[in-house]
Amino acid sequence: MLGAGDFDNSTAKYVIRAKIEIDGVVDKPDVVGAIFGQTEGLLGEDLDLRELQRSGRIGRIQIGIKSEKGKSKGEIVIPVSMDRTATAILAASMETVDRVGPCSAEVTLQKVEDIRGAKRRRVVSRAISILKGWEEEIAPGADEITDAVTKAKKRGITKYGEDKLPAGPSMPDSDEVIIVEGRADVINLMKSGVTNTISAEGTNIPESISELSKKKGKEITAFLDGDRGGDLILRELMQVADIDYIARAPKGKEVEDLDRKAVSRALKRKIPAKQALSLLEKDKKKEEEEEEEEEEKKEISRKKRTPSKKKEKKPSRKKKEERKPRKKRPPERKKERVNKVYVKKAKELKESFKAAVFDRNDDLVKECKAAELTDVLNSLDEAKAIVLDGVVTQRLVDTAKAKGVKIIIAAATAEIESKPRAMKLIMFEKLNL
Repeated sequence: MLGAGDFDNSTAKYVIRAKIEIDGVVDKPDVVGAIFGQTEGLLGEDLDLRELQRSGRIGRIQIGIKSEKGKSKGEIVIPVSMDRTATAILAASMETVDRVGPCSAEVTLQKVEDIRGAKRRRVVSRAISILKGWEEEIAPGADEITDAVTKAKKRGITKYGEDKLPAGPSMPDSDEVIIVEGRADVINLMKSGVTNTISAEGTNIPESISELSKKKGKEITAFLDGDRGGDLILRELMQVADIDYIARAPKGKEVEDLDRKAVSRALKRKIPAKQALSLLEKDKKKEEEEEEEEEEKKEISRKKRTPSKKKEKKPSRKKKEERKPRKKRPPERKKERVNKVYVKKAKELKESFKAAVFDRNDDLVKECKAAELTDVLNSLDEAKAIVLDGVVTQRLVDTAKAKGVKIIIAAATAEIESKPRAMKLIMFEKLNL
């Protein structure tokens, strides 16, 4: 709610961050008054908030508050210029505030940030980046570069999370994380001086990636190949993870093959994730339209050729009748016999990134976001059909199998290793959506 830029931290050593929940509708001045009023005299004159503010040992108390459905939630931010002990005592005192005006309230300490520590980490990170990008021969006097920077440069690939995903050495501590498709991509980016990377290891995005993307304060960029595989991973990532930006390798190229300049250029051209997904959908629609036009041209060309052949050979009526059904068969195979209820729902959900679940009576049980579909299925006893504007993954197929699902209608599918024979997978394009 409130970021580091919401206050002057030039003199602050620490920042106290706490969240507040109030059983009623209140304003910022009410919260400020409650904090000053309920901590007054609690810690003695030396740690009285008014005295601390007057002497410049704490900055202006920042409040971010939001009211909804008769309740208020928000964040309290206090910049502090005292020692650790006094800061810890002051932070603990925030949790004693239990009322705001006539409303009951609860304050929970989230964290105490070390401003100087964060600055030191940025200095080290920037120094590492400068050293790696140094193209020229290091001149005498390079001994002055700190041991921390030299060690960081020599660190190799690491493993992250329960899935032991390949990751760059600085990824766990970095506020900016770059998700790539495979281990080779991580290694290539490290050669280019980019060490805050982690591999998703192809489709079927691991749980570790989803959890990492939802961590507070992390800016997540997905850097994907410029091919069909990259398109599929983009769609799946948008369903299971919180992605901020998308960067792509040039069309037809893979991240692992890019040189330093191409990597830098691609990352500079990253765009918001939702915009990237929208462009992908438009490109897909354009390709489908072009394919349809091409098919129509071929059909017209075939019809033009057919009469001349008939005149030369003068086939009998029987032969003509035999040929006619052959021309009609291909489109008949494309048509899938699907319940009208499912088709109608598929039309409604197209390009909405939502999903719908039906029971054995073909009644709609639940409609949700595509990313929440697996959780919704786990909460149900059974289901018959799923309509999904998203990518079908192996994990979804396994969950659907456990709930007795017989048919899944979806926008796209990843690589499915195993599927029950009784379960049908039908893509939107086969329903002419």
